[in-house]
Amino acid sequence: MSMKLIQGDCLEVMKTLPDNSVDLTVTSPPYDNLRTYNGYVFDFEGIAKELFRVTKEGGVVVWVVGDATIKGSETGTSFKQALYFKEIGFNLHDTMIYEKAGLSYPDKNRYYSMFEYMFVLSKGKPLTFNQITDRVNITAGDRVHGTERKKNGITNPDRSCKGNMTNIFGARFNVWRIPNPGKAGTIHPATFPEQLANDHIISWSNEGDTVLDPMMGSGTTGKMAKILKRNFIGIEISKEYFDIATRRIENTEAQGVLAL
Repeated sequence: MSMKLIQGDCLEVMKTLPDNSVDLTVTSPPYDNLRTYNGYVFDFEGIAKELFRVTKEGGVVVWVVGDATIKGSETGTSFKQALYFKEIGFNLHDTMIYEKAGLSYPDKNRYYSMFEYMFVLSKGKPLTFNQITDRVNITAGDRVHGTERKKNGITNPDRSCKGNMTNIFGARFNVWRIPNPGKAGTIHPATFPEQLANDHIISWSNEGDTVLDPMMGSGTTGKMAKILKRNFIGIEISKEYFDIATRRIENTEAQGVLAL
């Protein structure tokens, strides 16, 4: 298991990585004006193209992003980015929601915003999916009956329930409610929840795979990759945040947490 931490511009550093060498990327870019990031800017289109090049066939990129509201309108940057990823060859495998446990910017003339998008992008069909089944079924033990119809209206016998008993735990939905991370011992302005990184790493990779975070920030993805016994490549342009991430990751022990 290797931990490679690099301070530098992620676009330039990624150009040094081999083609088709990364199994999973979990990252959150600085977006719109919601994050003050030590004055740095990033070339989204260049980074997206490099992510496609370095991602293995069957690999996945989890892109966590939100939108600012400027002059009364949301920017729509998140959607523009998702569509650009599709233009360059990624599949938009799933549009997931990270529901926060608290409010950051309450508004007086719209419903309170409590989420960010988690775009799950794949290079071809995802090679790995370790489904997390920790959703408690309120109908556990009941027998369900029902039918599914095809587009032409004919009943599909292969997708019809025949008195199957509901399990205690079911597959998780694609809206994840995760507690806010708090300061997590860092002074980074946009710290990832550790649970978010943990659950995506479990879902889309296996032990020994290579996980990348090209905008490493405070190092949460790297910390959870190490705990889960994945190889990790972390890139961070800010020396201040790079030092924070390095301390967090170096002080973390690999544990091998199991998915539910």
